[in-house]
Amino acid sequence: MPKQRWTIVVVPPEAGATRSMRISLTWLRVVFGILVVSGIVAFGVGYAAVSKAVALSHLDRLERRNELLSEELTRTEQILAIVGDSIASIQDRDRTMRLLAGLVPTDPEVQQAGIGGPRGEWTERELLLAEGAAGQRALDLNTDLAALVRRANMLAGSFDEALDSLDSRVDLLQRTPSMAPTEGFRISGFLSQRMHPIHHVVLPHEGIDIVADVGAAVLAAARGRVERIFNNGGYGLMVVINHGRGLKTRYGHLSNADAVRVGQTVERGDKIAEVGESGVVTGPHLHYEVLQNGVPQDPKNYILPKVIVD
Repeated sequence: MPKQRWTIVVVPPEAGATRSMRISLTWLRVVFGILVVSGIVAFGVGYAAVSKAVALSHLDRLERRNELLSEELTRTEQILAIVGDSIASIQDRDRTMRLLAGLVPTDPEVQQAGIGGPRGEWTERELLLAEGAAGQRALDLNTDLAALVRRANMLAGSFDEALDSLDSRVDLLQRTPSMAPTEGFRISGFLSQRMHPIHHVVLPHEGIDIVADVGAAVLAAARGRVERIFNNGGYGLMVVINHGRGLKTRYGHLSNADAVRVGQTVERGDKIAEVGESGVVTGPHLHYEVLQNGVPQDPKNYILPKVIVD
């Protein structure tokens, strides 16, 4: 069978002789194959060049990102160090707060809140992070941060406990008599037995007597509630203040108690009455008593050199 041939005629754009050549189908296929292969090779080379350029650019970006990540990790380490110092300072204040509140200071080992303990089983994420230096630093920072959070939570609980206890102690101090109820000088102290100046018999004296002018202000010795205002025979007009926890104060020989009413809450230093000479007296003065669960106490033990500051 004769070979198939193709005739290619070349016609010039202007006048001139045309040219023609005959090519077999086999050669035409060879030429076409060469062209196709050349195109594929050119495309592959071009793609490889572009891919390499993109990879180099991406690598540069990754390196820059790693540099920035390292800088951020360094800053985070510095911040955590500052926070750690602040928490250590707060722990010192927590110790002082607990002492003021009457609580036992937290043990230093407990304050560390488990720092340095075992990590336990690592997750896949942690294992992957640990393969690089930056990832390992991030894991270490995460451990330090978790420890600081535990310490902060522990301190918050300790402060709440201290504040509750301190509030209770402050309330107790505010309700504890600590001042002389009027200005003057004492003429009679707390005695289990004394010769009564009027009846001339031996009787207990369950308070102290403070000489003062009629009308001198009588002040509440501490916070409390006015429990009674009544005439108590030999002690005359008397005011009783209940300070809670079984503690009461009584003020006798008053001229009036118009400054307060039964059920009223008074603070330390509030005026409750005026000195007088009601009842059985030899002259104007204030009779002052302190009772704990109904048992008379020596009032001088409840008169401090300086009034407790509320």
